[in-house]
Amino acid sequence: MSRATDNRLDNRLNDRLGKAAEARKAMLDRFKNRPSADDPDVIARNAERATLAAAREARQAERDAERKANSDREASERAERKTREAAESAEALAAQADAVENLAAEQKAARDARYAARKARKN
Repeated sequence: MSRATDNRLDNRLNDRLGKAAEARKAMLDRFKNRPSADDPDVIARNAERATLAAAREARQAERDAERKANSDREASERAERKTREAAESAEALAAQADAVENLAAEQKAARDARYAARKARKN
């Protein structure tokens, strides 16, 4: 390799190292220049964040309470509907049992009438 190539490579390496050192220095300066915790702007910003967080938690609690109220209401509606359906089913079964009893009574009356008619023909 020639000396010119070596110099060019050295220059590129030195440039990269210099830029990396500048970047590290810039990050360090940014860190050093940031406001302290007792700065009024920082305190105001933290207070605003705390207020927003409290409001967010309050909205979340309100949504949770609403969801619980809705689920409780739906559960009570389901229980009421099941109770109503059970009552309707019991009424239907009772009506069906009455219909069976009436049919049996009609059949017995018809049978008794046939029996009485047969007995009257014999006598």
